[in-house]
Amino acid sequence: MNDLPKISLTRLFADMDDPRVVGRSTYPLVEVVMIAICAVLCGAETWTEVEEFGESKRAWLGQFLTLEQGIPSHDTFRRVFSLLPAETFESRFRQWVEQTFQVESGQVIAVDGKTVRGAGLRALHLVSAWAHQAGIVLGQRKVTEKSNEITAIPQLLDDLYLAGCIVTLDAMGTQTSIAQKIIAKKADYVLALKGNQGQFHADVAEWFDWADQQQFHDMPHTYAQTINKNHGRIEIRQCWALSDPRAFEVIRHHDGWTGLQSIVRVKRERRSLNNIPVTPETVYFISSLPPDADVLLRAIRAHWSIENNFHWTLDVVFREDDARLRVLNGAENFAILRRFALNLLKRHPAKLSLKRKRFKAALDDSFLTQLLHYF
Repeated sequence: MNDLPKISLTRLFADMDDPRVVGRSTYPLVEVVMIAICAVLCGAETWTEVEEFGESKRAWLGQFLTLEQGIPSHDTFRRVFSLLPAETFESRFRQWVEQTFQVESGQVIAVDGKTVRGAGLRALHLVSAWAHQAGIVLGQRKVTEKSNEITAIPQLLDDLYLAGCIVTLDAMGTQTSIAQKIIAKKADYVLALKGNQGQFHADVAEWFDWADQQQFHDMPHTYAQTINKNHGRIEIRQCWALSDPRAFEVIRHHDGWTGLQSIVRVKRERRSLNNIPVTPETVYFISSLPPDADVLLRAIRAHWSIENNFHWTLDVVFREDDARLRVLNGAENFAILRRFALNLLKRHPAKLSLKRKRFKAALDDSFLTQLLHYF
């Protein structure tokens, strides 16, 4: 392979530890991984389809892989990815993201969990970090059995470079230890509050009720509103942000919230185009950012993109919930393959849907080559 053109991904996997018995491996690990990534990029959803892709694209693959032993069977793909430690594979994914994609200061990094329901009774649950403005996934961590996202989130944060970013989490991740870790990573946080924070949530809600009664008189605060019309409805969002020292004195359970500067209330209301109102939803947040309602509302809205743009894409474009991969590390590693493919598709500037990009990559070798980006 030394005489063949190099692409960044072949270099990335060239020295990755091979979990197979030394001397008894027919196919080089880098070839197995590269064929799988390209296959998923073009629409493969099973190991059998990965093999079929390899056979049909053997001439194209031969441009940067030696393929001395031909294309591995689907059983070989299944066995290799079930043996390959997912932590090792995911660390290479993060390394590739750091080398390839620029995450600028001020970027909103949304962290949230998703269950791969097709992975059997013990469904695979992954926590992922999604860069909103760049539209790419930065990394993922598996939630181990008999555990929850509270354990996986700090592990994921440890793996990421977050300096200057704004990390957003739903109520599950609103923990003092997680807030401390985000601040230690030189980032800011916007954390949702719900009933699982007990009295803290109640105190914040009561303080805003008091502020309403006083019409925010002598209370340092900011206000922002957005109105959007789409999908046959009007969405109105109102945001209030407080940083009144008296509030933090009254809120009894704020101790331990490193860097806390703002408490936030957001009211969301959806109306149909005939202007029939719907009961508004009120949600509360805490943040290490100053009480700038415009900035905070943008960050809160950006967090929803992990559901609308990332999880939705995995389920609809990549059919992740339909996957029936259940052997050892196979399901988690296939999830990483999807994330490689998603970032590659997002990176290409063609004004096509992700579904059409995958279809075009399967049909057009030159477009597939562009997606991989030769160095």
